[in-house]
Amino acid sequence: MICGIIRINFQIHKNLSIFAQVFFIMKHVDYIIVGDGFAAMFFALELLRNNQSFYVFSDGKKGASRISAGMVNPVILKKFTTFPEAFAQLKKLREKLGDWAVFTTVDTLVDEPVHRIFHDDKEKETWLKKMSREGLQPFLAPEFEVFPDIENPYGCGRVLRSFRVDVPLFFKTVTDFLMSQGQLVSEKFDYSLLSPMNMVYRDVHYTNIVFAEGISVRENPFFRNIPIIPNKGHHISVFAEGYHHCETFKKKHFLFPYENGSFYYGGTYDRGNTAEEIDENAIEQLENGLAEIIPAHFRIQEKVCAFRPTVPDRKPILGRHEDFPELFVFNGLGTRGLLNAAAYSDILFDFCQYNTPLPTEVCLDRFY
Repeated sequence: MICGIIRINFQIHKNLSIFAQVFFIMKHVDYIIVGDGFAAMFFALELLRNNQSFYVFSDGKKGASRISAGMVNPVILKKFTTFPEAFAQLKKLREKLGDWAVFTTVDTLVDEPVHRIFHDDKEKETWLKKMSREGLQPFLAPEFEVFPDIENPYGCGRVLRSFRVDVPLFFKTVTDFLMSQGQLVSEKFDYSLLSPMNMVYRDVHYTNIVFAEGISVRENPFFRNIPIIPNKGHHISVFAEGYHHCETFKKKHFLFPYENGSFYYGGTYDRGNTAEEIDENAIEQLENGLAEIIPAHFRIQEKVCAFRPTVPDRKPILGRHEDFPELFVFNGLGTRGLLNAAAYSDILFDFCQYNTPLPTEVCLDRFY
């Protein structure tokens, strides 16, 4: 009889051990972020600022954010106009870049303004007229400049309050930090392993998931129908003999120096091209544009392309899934990805965390 009791107790202990192993293997986080571009990283910053636990799933591919110029510009330089949120978005982005610098101990903000190279005297006249008539005085410098060693016979106009982010350095320092904290999962998110009914992904129980995948949202079974339009962009990295400017110039495209002595030039815009390969016509367009600025010989070191996630009404898309309220989307940041990521990441966090209503102009519901 005693032996029987021992056998029963042993079996109970064995079953409890198995239960304990299964139970304690399951991890819990407040958030899972799927994506690794500006939208994902600035939302991750909100979670850090609010002491939320999370994982970021990164497949390691270089999307539009990671190959972007990182230009932060309050002026649309083709038409010399601005946008209503310019001041507020510039301020918020600077603040959040400062917050990231506190976490990573690296400042990735490059406080170098854009110099717009004029095509002719008419553009200079338009610059001055726009500055006085349309309230652009805070952004358009009234004095014109002429730079040596570049083609700028009509001079340049300086865009005040513009700057750029060192994009390669930003993503390296941010991903290194997240990895050091055990918050970066370097693998592709597998939708087939997600159980939204149980709020479980593999061995992780979550409270919310934010899909910030850019153009990859087309593979997402939960949000693949949102109206994202791919806008293909190319840029080139070049070495230029005798060219040593540290300034940022813009004529047809942006030109600025990298740390290694090479230069960035780009990027193009092509909504109709959905091919993954480099388009040599776009590269030729860049070569011709660069030749209009740099009289010296240059050599292309690298050709790169990616797809920006744009939206028909040119507004970001924020919202939750209609059937699974713990699933959220943060996408469609378009050509102002940096500004939009910083501007709307805290708004999305408040929506996820406190159900604070989203602005109607960016809410996913506007399409349904």
